[in-house]
Amino acid sequence: MTDDLSRRTRLVHTGTRRSQYGEMAEAIFLTQGFAYASAEQAEARFIAAGPEEFIYARYGNPTVRMFEDRMAAVEGTEDAFATASGMAAVNGALMAMLRAGDHVVASRALFGSCLYIVEEILPRFGVQVDLVDGTDLAQWRAAVRPGTRAVFFETVSNPTLEVVDIAAVAAIAHAAGALVVADNVFATPLFTDTQALGADVVVYSTTKHVDGQGRALGGVICASRAFVRKTAEPYLKHTGGAMSPFTAWLMLKGLETLDLRVRAQTATAGRLAAALEGHPAVVRVLYPHLPSHPQHALARRQMEAGGTVFSLEVAGGKEGAFRFLNGLRIATISNNLGDSRSIVTHPATTTHQRLSEAARGALGITPGLVRFSAGLEDPDDLMADITAALALI
Repeated sequence: MTDDLSRRTRLVHTGTRRSQYGEMAEAIFLTQGFAYASAEQAEARFIAAGPEEFIYARYGNPTVRMFEDRMAAVEGTEDAFATASGMAAVNGALMAMLRAGDHVVASRALFGSCLYIVEEILPRFGVQVDLVDGTDLAQWRAAVRPGTRAVFFETVSNPTLEVVDIAAVAAIAHAAGALVVADNVFATPLFTDTQALGADVVVYSTTKHVDGQGRALGGVICASRAFVRKTAEPYLKHTGGAMSPFTAWLMLKGLETLDLRVRAQTATAGRLAAALEGHPAVVRVLYPHLPSHPQHALARRQMEAGGTVFSLEVAGGKEGAFRFLNGLRIATISNNLGDSRSIVTHPATTTHQRLSEAARGALGITPGLVRFSAGLEDPDDLMADITAALALI
């Protein structure tokens, strides 16, 4: 598959490996091990396995490899490693490269589990972590120093949708010799070309938009071949964070419709976000492509579209938010996003509940904040549903 083809075409075709039967749908190689013709062949494969040679499913599998090849082609990186979940990708990308005494700078506005890794797990193993306001370049400049090993951020933060200037932060990091690790879930590979803007390692929870139908957990690390095979793979294959073949097959099927789904969901999210601004029961709406967004100009420059998720702060704090959530008929209360069904979440009591009230306040996660992931339902039906629920506040 050549690089001159559009991303939409690559989402359908890249990486396909057909067996001798010439199947159209990707085959599921549901096996944990692989047979060798001789002891000599087994020895040779453990020394250096070729691109079409496999040893053990924790190390690699033909179905999983198809998914990795397709994700690398879509993201524009040399290689990729598929993981058991999005958090396995985040943890694997960071832990694989870090050791005691290293220094990391991370954006403070992160998903709850990402915060746990940088605030709790990394320091436990002797890694020094400094947290900064990801939107403030002066804070990045002050925190990154010669010898800093890595910087980590969400390109669009969860759930307050802060937008980090990828190119500017990458320039700061690279000047100090640090690698840039970016979680690009909200922007998706469709809307932000993260590695072209300077990210060295791009991670995704493929549980979200890639699967897109609430079926399976998955993650992926996209980077240079050297990072994927020399740094990430040894750590992940020995610690067991690999993706299962069946999950990889589901993700391959999800990729085929990713462009169509995400663009439709994004159109709905943008329409709903714009319509809700100024509603008497809504304090504020957060969506990167709204002119009212604090980083609107950056978002327009860095993101082709605003994404499938918006957040709104409803009047009445937690009580008002709960009335709103409980009043919805179409949108489902859950904590995933990027699904074909619209999903609504109250971050203060779910994804970020372990944080103190002060910490949540510093991140802008107020008691009335609600995250809305637009699905594939009729936008008019969703608007009517939201309007009726807001009337209950």
